[in-house]
Amino acid sequence: MPKTTSLVTGGAGFIGSHLCKKLLEQGNRVICMDNLFTGRKENLALLTDHPDFQFIYHDVQEPVYVECDQIYNLACPASPVHYQSDPIKTAKTNVLGALHMLELAKACGARVLQASTSEVYGDPAVHPQTEAYWGNVNPHGVRSCYDEGKRMAETLFFDYYRQYGTDIKVVRIFNTYGPNMRPDDGRVVSNFIVQALQGKDLTIYGNGMQTRSFCYVDDLVEGLVRMMNSKEGFTGPVNLGNPGEFTMLELAKQVLSMTGQKSRLVYMPLPEDDPQQRKPDISLAKKELCWEPKISLQSGLQNTIAYFREAIG
Repeated sequence: MPKTTSLVTGGAGFIGSHLCKKLLEQGNRVICMDNLFTGRKENLALLTDHPDFQFIYHDVQEPVYVECDQIYNLACPASPVHYQSDPIKTAKTNVLGALHMLELAKACGARVLQASTSEVYGDPAVHPQTEAYWGNVNPHGVRSCYDEGKRMAETLFFDYYRQYGTDIKVVRIFNTYGPNMRPDDGRVVSNFIVQALQGKDLTIYGNGMQTRSFCYVDDLVEGLVRMMNSKEGFTGPVNLGNPGEFTMLELAKQVLSMTGQKSRLVYMPLPEDDPQQRKPDISLAKKELCWEPKISLQSGLQNTIAYFREAIG
């Protein structure tokens, strides 16, 4: 049987590198495409000698043609620090990247999966968030390049599905963490762990009572693969995340306990348009993909702390 060829855009990034590893373990041929804006070659260090792995330096803002059977479109900076550093680039990566991957899928008859985000729900007025909720998003705020960029990418995916019959899959990823995150990632889990390990104060924005749901990367990757291989005609969108809900204060105290540090908690103003609540309703993923997270926050944090201990010395 010929091997399935999977293209992973953003494959040198945090989630993308774990996905490439998983696909190789399943016997796929993997083409990793990345412009290394936030992705890192060191995330791929254990994969580069694999005979079925290929790395292509390319920016999805530009068209590309490669023969493939599956496309996982993960290309885009995902942390506020990085996507706000060049908002025009972020918007173009979301919109043009989606367009070019859809055109590629149409040209070679591939199935294409869009890695969307819980940010399409904005600062939600519905809790927990179901896929039927249309969201509460500021269209011209500092986060809009990412939030609205991902919403437009979803629009393109469903228009290609309706107009051309393109075989699409759409997932909405909730907060994910684990090894291969950058120390300067800017997201709360990596921030707290790095600050604690370096003996610095832990920065809490707002009063610390805003909530997030944290999914370990191995669970998330399993959900992505199951969605890609789900039945034809099931497009999503599907929420992928861990429905366990924690306040920022709870997370900070757990990180301090697990690192053995006694850092102070320092409070800063809440960033503009920062959501107050995040919790996925994963009923659809359970029903259609037989998927739900298995790794507890404590176990996931243990692995992530060990990774950062080594990464930052």
